[in-house]
Amino acid sequence: MTGIILCGGKNTRMGKNKAFIEIGGGRIIDRTIRIFKEIFQEIILVTNSPLEYLDLDVRIVTDIVKGKAALGGIYTGLFHSSCEHASVCPCDMPFLNGDFIKYMVEKVKGHDVVVPAPPDGLQPLHAIYSRKCMPSIKRLIDEDRLKITGFYRKAGVLEIPANVIETFDPGGRMFANINSLNDLEKV
Repeated sequence: MTGIILCGGKNTRMGKNKAFIEIGGGRIIDRTIRIFKEIFQEIILVTNSPLEYLDLDVRIVTDIVKGKAALGGIYTGLFHSSCEHASVCPCDMPFLNGDFIKYMVEKVKGHDVVVPAPPDGLQPLHAIYSRKCMPSIKRLIDEDRLKITGFYRKAGVLEIPANVIETFDPGGRMFANINSLNDLEKV
């Protein structure tokens, strides 16, 4: 399985690249890569500013179809993946849990999508996708309908329920992401 890190946001609310924010003495992107290297042999970073990430020991690719938000990033990562499935996460989740990602990997057989389903809604940016989803994703991109879950009803989706998520994340922070200075202060 491939690990895909999405680093394509415009960072307008934060005012600087969220991937390089330091929390707990280290950059979020470095922690994400460290976790992914423990799990995946192939790591792909999707960004439209590749020069910012040259110091990282990962494969860097840019969007195939520009301006299509996170759905376009997922499509690009799957396109470049050499594996049938890929675990996707954004660059701004400081509390990723490697054990939870491993749990999701174990559940992928027979599914096109494995997605956490906490009480506040699905987490499609912290999910596993099959390359079989690519035609459905491309259709949404072509129609400029960029909601990630827009193709889920046509895919074999496994939702990881809240009670399972809580065993890995009793504090409820695993899906927190940093979009603004206010989010950073909360962390």
